[in-house]
Amino acid sequence: MKLKNELSESFRIAFDAINANKMRSILTTLGIVIGVVTVSLMSMAIDGVSKSFVQSISVLGSDILYIEKESWMDHSDWWKRRGRRDIELSQAKELVRLAGDRYIISPYVSHQVCTVKYGSESITGVFMDGGSAEHQAVNGYTFSEGRFFDANEVNGSRPVCVLGYDAVHSLFKGDSAVGKKVKLNDITYEVIGAMEKRGTFMGFSMDNTVYVPVTRMLSDFANRPNVSILVKAPDMKNIDEMTEEIRGLMRKVRHLQPGEEDDFAINKQGSLIDTFNKVNRIISSCGLFITGLSLFVGGIGIMNIMFVSVAERTKEIGLRKALGARRRTILLQFMLEALLICLFGGIIGLLIAFAFQPIVSIYIPASISLKTVVIALLIAAATGVISGYIPARRAAEMDPVDSLRNE
Repeated sequence: MKLKNELSESFRIAFDAINANKMRSILTTLGIVIGVVTVSLMSMAIDGVSKSFVQSISVLGSDILYIEKESWMDHSDWWKRRGRRDIELSQAKELVRLAGDRYIISPYVSHQVCTVKYGSESITGVFMDGGSAEHQAVNGYTFSEGRFFDANEVNGSRPVCVLGYDAVHSLFKGDSAVGKKVKLNDITYEVIGAMEKRGTFMGFSMDNTVYVPVTRMLSDFANRPNVSILVKAPDMKNIDEMTEEIRGLMRKVRHLQPGEEDDFAINKQGSLIDTFNKVNRIISSCGLFITGLSLFVGGIGIMNIMFVSVAERTKEIGLRKALGARRRTILLQFMLEALLICLFGGIIGLLIAFAFQPIVSIYIPASISLKTVVIALLIAAATGVISGYIPARRAAEMDPVDSLRNE
């Protein structure tokens, strides 16, 4: 009960002191406000970028291996990798034969930009992918109408295509696309399927696309037939064993001798996530350093003002101690004053961060989580306690006789 009364009285005295010096208290909180705004926006941005990246990277599929000429992440010895042989469609077919029915394997050629025309409508900058009949099963495509091309259409190099969501709505304005004839770079193709919306990957739309049989892609569009191969794992638990098996089969397909280095790369989603996490940690560390500087400056300001407050109230401190106030009570009073100033600054900083959230959300899926709010307030409180301790201790250690003599 005694401690409760001390706390209650100390809060009242601290609040009255802040209220009596409103302008000074407001100016003192600016450093804390800047620090809390910084840490809140940084946390918001990092969480938003992480969510956006995870949403984008999910398009690749965690259970899919990408056999390609170069690694996504390893950029060492560029000249050596540049001289690697291209992966050919015949090698993809040989890999399918060696693997049997254990895995779903699809060769594909991607990212050829083309123009798609239908009647008077035309769209440019459309990404074209060439795949096999298994391409749908590997990637899990869904359709608003129609279907994906089958093995006969791929083997026969038929001029058929499947359009992505954006391409369908730009060209056909809500009408059915299946059965219509479109021109891909002035070559006529029949639309046999229209895909559901897929979203974005690393900021690029996955819906402004057109898919054709890989055989047709190589004959009509691809100048250098460097083929990539997708392999879907039947079980995520054995993804590492599968990777090693596919590497061995691919070495056999490429006629590599024992001891020779791989002249291909097996890429997967995990490597991108690991690299992103490393970059994210570096960015977070830099952000925390900047935030720490802001809070350090704010803490110095709080400490300076608290020293001024102690000097101004020397007689009050002496009178309270003469009437029986203990050192703990005086210490608690001034530390609570510093704590309240910092918490006010923290709340104002959070309100400013909330105001900026809609602007940030335009670019990334950002939101202020409960975790961010708690961390921001804890940081503000810690700054108040640390910066207020030395002035409060000085006040608590004052001699009451000397304090009462002070002019």
